[in-house]
Amino acid sequence: MRLVIKVGSHVLTENGTIAKERMRALVDLVSDLKSAAYEVILVSSGAVAAGYTQLPLDRTSVANRQALAAIGQPLLLKMYQEKFAKRDIICSQVLLSAEVFDSRKATAHAKVAIDTLLANGVVPIINENDTVSIEELVFGDNDRLSAHVTHYFDAQMLVILSDIDALYDKDPNRYDDAVVRKVVTSISQEELEAEHTPNNEFATGGIVTKLQSADFLMKHQRAMFLASGFNLSDIRSFLLEKKHLGGTLFTDEKEYRLEN
Repeated sequence: MRLVIKVGSHVLTENGTIAKERMRALVDLVSDLKSAAYEVILVSSGAVAAGYTQLPLDRTSVANRQALAAIGQPLLLKMYQEKFAKRDIICSQVLLSAEVFDSRKATAHAKVAIDTLLANGVVPIINENDTVSIEELVFGDNDRLSAHVTHYFDAQMLVILSDIDALYDKDPNRYDDAVVRKVVTSISQEELEAEHTPNNEFATGGIVTKLQSADFLMKHQRAMFLASGFNLSDIRSFLLEKKHLGGTLFTDEKEYRLEN
């Protein structure tokens, strides 16, 4: 089974720098999934945060964020390379822009590259090319990019690891009686059009872009799983033990069976 795992800025950053322990836990998860015969594509945010550790520019400026992404992208890849190497895994950098998915020919070329990497046991690490493409820097935090990667590169499921551990029936920050919606088969237009609510200085998404991603994938008969990126026990249980303990599964199927 081919998976796309997307990790957001809030998970990968802490106190203005890359959260190395969380990155290590993520690498361990990917390694264990590969051992369980999953093909894994990683969509990773964090380039701007990595760049900020070297040059603390004002992040409210799009131009500065583009510059920080240019500085931070090779640093971010180096961190991944070092951690994957300890698990005897090669990883690769793939920078994409939204325009790739506007062209059938460009999409096909990109898919050939991804297929070849996966066939050789390499973990493709995808990020939007923020230096020349500003949409992700404004909003989205790679949520939409990861949904398109899932669909066009023929993965069966997108896993979003976030500071948001699941979809609730109401805001859990405001209501103590909020309940997790474990399985979602449809998303209302009101939910899809709600105001974006990013949660930290490096993040640009929120629950709305995740719902939009889930809606896109369900309309293309693919699934999405939203879980905590701070504690990976829920996603480990779901993917490796086939137990749905926490997190939210978005699927157009009434009964979803996870097979790899």
